[in-house]
Order: sequence, then structure tokens, then C-alpha cells
Amino acid sequence: KGPDSEHGTHVGGIVASLRGNGLGGDGVADNVKLMSLRAVPDGDEFDKDVALAIRYAVDNGAKVINGSFGKSYSSLPHAVYEAIMYAQENDVLFVHAAGNSALDLALNPNFPAVKYDFQEKPFTHLLTIGASTRVHDEELAARFSNYGKCEVDIFAPGFEIYNAFPENEYKAIAGTSMAAPMVSGVAALLKGYFPSLTMAEVRQIILDSGDYFGDTYQKVPGSDELVMFDNLSKTGKVVNVLSAVKLAQERVDAKNAK
Repeated sequence: KGPDSEHGTHVGGIVASLRGNGLGGDGVADNVKLMSLRAVPDGDEFDKDVALAIRYAVDNGAKVINGSFGKSYSSLPHAVYEAIMYAQENDVLFVHAAGNSALDLALNPNFPAVKYDFQEKPFTHLLTIGASTRVHDEELAARFSNYGKCEVDIFAPGFEIYNAFPENEYKAIAGTSMAAPMVSGVAALLKGYFPSLTMAEVRQIILDSGDYFGDTYQKVPGSDELVMFDNLSKTGKVVNVLSAVKLAQERVDAKNAK
């Protein structure tokens, strides 16, 4: 490990910590391998490093890329956009954290962006993830999470998440950086157990199978204003791994029956 490895260790543990050994937290998936790429040791990442890391991951067999990073300004947006499109062209899913500034992404972009000003083709293999809590009554969206009715795809647990830290430690920390690997873990689990699914199909299953809270009133992150949860993301949902597995099985069975 290099310096500043706490964040990446915790993120990786959320995806794939050994399950059932009674230590720390169980990873979401039990059938995956991690490819650790140190593109963002600390602070704001360089766009060049992000673009190269995405391309390296694609070229070396990754099917899911977890992006637990982000910033408000991009110096080389075309390079990152082209790298994400390269992943898309190779059927690789890019899961990106929405950010932790309690901002509406419609007004305050978080890069890599949901959509670039110069973009012509839409992203079909990108998921942007907000952070949810375990409190369903008015505080489902974590107080720090960015949000966006057309920018955030879905929420996932990102508050008080207990998992691995360097030097044989475990800690509970919070962030959309924790929510993103929850979803990356679900995507990897589905692809591992249902390899006939494309990553575009995996993405849609994750969105379709989430728990719907869109018709409940929840606080806008960073304020006490109550809005329908539908206003904070595209789906108004929180990821549900069990429902995702069941839906994946249904769709694979339906494909095989044809």
C-alpha cells in the first residue's frame, strides 16, 4: 500500500471484504476480484490520471469501475469523457459517487460529469450514486450527499458504513464514496452469477429493482426543507441487492426461454 490508503481500502472492502468470517463488515459480493488503481492518492484527482486509469481497467478485464472521487472543476474534460465512452463501447459499467457537498448537481456539476456540454452520445454505462441513511422518516438522503432529479440515478447506503481500514483495523465512515461501491458490488455480484447479462442490462436491473421512496417526504441534503424523494434522483429509489438478484434471475430465465 502507498500513503493515504484509508479511503481506497474502505471502498474496496465494501465491494469485496471476505463474507462470513466474523471480522469487520461483509463485502457486498463474494465472487469478485479487485483491481486497485491508485489514480487519486489524496486531494483533487488529475483528469489525465482518471482517464488513463479508466482505460487501463477496461484493457485489463474490469467489467465494473468504481469512481469514489469527484471535483467541481475539470481541466481535461474531453479526455475523461472519451475514457468513459471507451468503457461504454467495451460494455464496462462506470459507477460514480455523486459527491459530498449537499449540492444540486443540476446547478453545481461534479466531475466526471453526468453529461458534458460538448457531449453528443448519451452515457449508457454510467451510474451516479447518492448516499442514503438507515433513517427512512424524513432523513433518508444523507445530509452531505449531492442530489439531482436528472443527475443522480439512485441512492445507496453511505452513512455510518463499517468496513476495512489499513493495519488490520475497521472503521465506520460516511460519504457517497461509500455509497458508490455498494452499487459497484451489486453490479459485480450480478455479472459474476449471471455472466450472460450485459453490463447495460445489469445497470438497468439495479435501477429497476431498487426500493421506491419517491412518494415520501425527505429533507433536502444540507437543509430542513422537505421534498418528495423523487425530486432528489431520477428513480426515487435506494439500491436493494436481494431484489436485484431476484430480478436478474427472472430476466435471465426469460431470455433463456426464448
